Amino acid sequence: MTSAGHPDWLQPDWHAPGVGALMTTRHGGISQGPFSGMNIRGGLGDDPAAVAHNQALLAAAIGARPVYLDQVHGRGVVRLTPELVGHVPQADASVCTEPGLACTVQVADCLPVLFAAPGARGVAGAHAGWRGLSAGVLQATVEALCEAAACAPAEVQAWLGPCIGPRRFEVGADVLRAFGADASDASAACFRPHAPGKWMADLAGLARQRLRAAGVTQLSGGDWCTVEEASRFFSFRRDGVTGRMLAAIWLERRS
Repeated sequence: MTSAGHPDWLQPDWHAPGVGALMTTRHGGISQGPFSGMNIRGGLGDDPAAVAHNQALLAAAIGARPVYLDQVHGRGVVRLTPELVGHVPQADASVCTEPGLACTVQVADCLPVLFAAPGARGVAGAHAGWRGLSAGVLQATVEALCEAAACAPAEVQAWLGPCIGPRRFEVGADVLRAFGADASDASAACFRPHAPGKWMADLAGLARQRLRAAGVTQLSGGDWCTVEEASRFFSFRRDGVTGRMLAAIWLERRS
């Protein structure tokens, strides 16, 4: 499903009245070169003026104030408050129960996951690369959201955005070990033998396993590959120097 802001942007295919959510693609911004399009992140070599322009486009499209995170591939979750606007907390997930603030996730192969609690009582966003995923960032986010919104995991809706797909994500034995798998069982169907000492990993599949284990049953998305769709998505593994897309979720203001 596409979203407001640009026809190519994505929107979760869920029913969540009072909740706004979207994910940018490469389209809609003014960055040039390897950052061409809607690069949302500064400090990568892109023109700072172009990044600022793209961020302003995003803020106008969502009608809420995005709170960016210093993502470190961990499992830390921060609760958003108006005092955090203008700051960059170090965390890989955020939870919000106040309208007007947007949880954000910046990615270029890692998996963004957006969460909506029932009755528009809270939202959350998580950055799930394999390190954060194996460390439990999704479980920590579900726990924090359910506590903040006074709900059960089964009531939460989760949407998985684009990430590196199972045909492109080559990993070594260290990644299998991080998920408690070994070369013989390869964690159900999420690791496929590829070459000596190498496997192809299904990042979205691993996320679905973790979410279901945490009690989340309402799952959607996760069907895009950032590496394979070069004209639509940034991919660090494919290009090295590249931009970042952004997934955002927020509570809409009640009239």
